[in-house]
Amino acid sequence: MIYSNKKSFLAVFFTIFILSNFYSQVTLNANGPGNTYELITNAFAPGNGIGSVEAPDDAPDGSHQAFGRHITEVFDTELNKYVFEFYSHYALDNDVATLSTDRQRIEIKTYAASPANLIGTDGENIIYKWMFKIPVGFKPSANFTHLHQIKAVNGDDSSPLFTLTPRFGNPNKLELIYVENATSGTNKLSTIDLSLLEGNWIEADEQIHVGSSGTYSITLKNHNTGVVLMSYANSIIATIRPDNTFIRPKWGIYRSLNDITNLRDEAVRFSDFSIQEVAALDINLNSIEENSVFISNPIFDKMYLSETIMQNYDSIRILDISGKIILNRDIISNTLDLSILEIGMYFAAFCKENKPIRFIKIIKK
Repeated sequence: MIYSNKKSFLAVFFTIFILSNFYSQVTLNANGPGNTYELITNAFAPGNGIGSVEAPDDAPDGSHQAFGRHITEVFDTELNKYVFEFYSHYALDNDVATLSTDRQRIEIKTYAASPANLIGTDGENIIYKWMFKIPVGFKPSANFTHLHQIKAVNGDDSSPLFTLTPRFGNPNKLELIYVENATSGTNKLSTIDLSLLEGNWIEADEQIHVGSSGTYSITLKNHNTGVVLMSYANSIIATIRPDNTFIRPKWGIYRSLNDITNLRDEAVRFSDFSIQEVAALDINLNSIEENSVFISNPIFDKMYLSETIMQNYDSIRILDISGKIILNRDIISNTLDLSILEIGMYFAAFCKENKPIRFIKIIKK
């Protein structure tokens, strides 16, 4: 391309520069022990001290400084790299952010002091990605144990818009929770068994078009098997409230202490944080992930497949409770022979073009 003069060249150059920075991607990864809080803040709120970390070791009275920092960097042998580990002590920690003793918080965040490309304003498109791993036997509160929040800021901001919340039950669950506004109540958009996550690295992909009639989607999948554990998408949903200034993400362990006897000390690992503003989102809002899949439990020797399954999926994988694939079969009829399976609990991944789409629990008798 030939520019007629220096002025037009500079105009094009600065336009490209501005666009490339506006749609830039900010990432955060552990790089080894030491200066962990500074590393986090340098990514999420550079130039603001330790403002991106909320942890009990910052308590004004110094009540829990003996433990040291509640986020460290440890080597993960499965990923073969350093990752962040968040520590929560049920009998010692409280919530420095609100000076409350009925809850505790170890979280990282973007906030008002963060650069503009790390907070979401009306009309913007944002993609959040990260990985996390909760330990086997993780004990969530019966009230709340948020691992991730999308928070609204200013105005109606008492409750998060979206949360990923493990909850005590029989069995324990992971819930995707939505609160439209202060008077709307809580809406559980999706729920899965928490056991599907325990001991496994999980990849999270969350996409948001910010607006009163916005777009929201999230996918959680097992890092090793590629099996989709949770998938939700909505093309018309409020992702910011009318009087909010912006939205922002938080990650960590934020839990109630109202049922402290059911809790224990926990260590949750996080890695591969990414925040990216983009020109447009690539979400298939009419995907077959929204199709219902029903399987009658328990199953004896045969699994019977509905017409919906036959029409929308072409194969099925059976996994044991550790996530290991033990059967992989094409769907060619409305019955699947499972006689070779031993008695116990399994998971069925329904696939399309070799991609796991829908994931449910089955009981073999």
